[in-house]
Amino acid sequence: MALALRINLFSKGAVNFVLHTSTTPTGNSTRPPFDPSNPIKIIQPPTPTWTLGDGATQNNNERKNHISINPHSPTRPPSKNYQFLISSIIPRPIALISTKSNDMLNLAPFSYFQVINHDPPMFVVSFTPTNPDKGGKKEKDTLRNLKETGECVINLVSEDILQAANATSINSQYGESEFEISGLTPLFGLETVCVPRVKEAIVSIEGRLLETKEIKSRANPDRNGVTTLAIIEGTRFWVREDAIDSEEQSVVDVNVLRPVSRLGGNTYGRVTEVVEIKRPVDRS
Repeated sequence: MALALRINLFSKGAVNFVLHTSTTPTGNSTRPPFDPSNPIKIIQPPTPTWTLGDGATQNNNERKNHISINPHSPTRPPSKNYQFLISSIIPRPIALISTKSNDMLNLAPFSYFQVINHDPPMFVVSFTPTNPDKGGKKEKDTLRNLKETGECVINLVSEDILQAANATSINSQYGESEFEISGLTPLFGLETVCVPRVKEAIVSIEGRLLETKEIKSRANPDRNGVTTLAIIEGTRFWVREDAIDSEEQSVVDVNVLRPVSRLGGNTYGRVTEVVEIKRPVDRS
């Protein structure tokens, strides 16, 4: 049974644009179907007999050479660094962030996101401008709303809302609600913020903006728009009852959460197998 809340659904006129292109790659018709029923398996580590000092389990470095890449080379555009980083720093958690400005709602996914502390709960989200020199937005709607109100909700992305979350990345006009575009439900009546959470999200976190830091482009310091790093404090946790231990209310069941991560390009990752490895005992 899911948690019950006082519901005050946000309503507005019909969405005034049409998403013409499918979000499903054409090659998917020949791929195996998605199976949500498979339980997450705990498997053995790569080398069950590994002990301190053993090093890498499959060391191919002796036969493979490394190359050096200068991210600030005058002949290397920032887009190459972007492609390199999002395809190597993987998997990345996804924050589906809901914000509110006046009576307009916004919902957008961010994978430049991470938890950085637990006392108090703190998170960082990085907002990069969208092609500011080509007529794109200098500042993302989510960041604009966050700076105006100081409030947001971080909704974690599970398998069952993956495609809806991806749809919220559409380049909509300011003031158009991605809740309607995605079909996800805004749920009001939270405890510390006026922003709604995503009803279908298994875990959501109410958040307040602590501070922001602007980061200028090194390749083009005169570029319109800057990257903004936002530090957010979590003020309330929301979790579906069947996803957490009832007594301690501390451990979320990964088999219920079914988290999805961001990989490179248009790809996402699932958790299908996990390895359990105990931390080493401190040497006295």
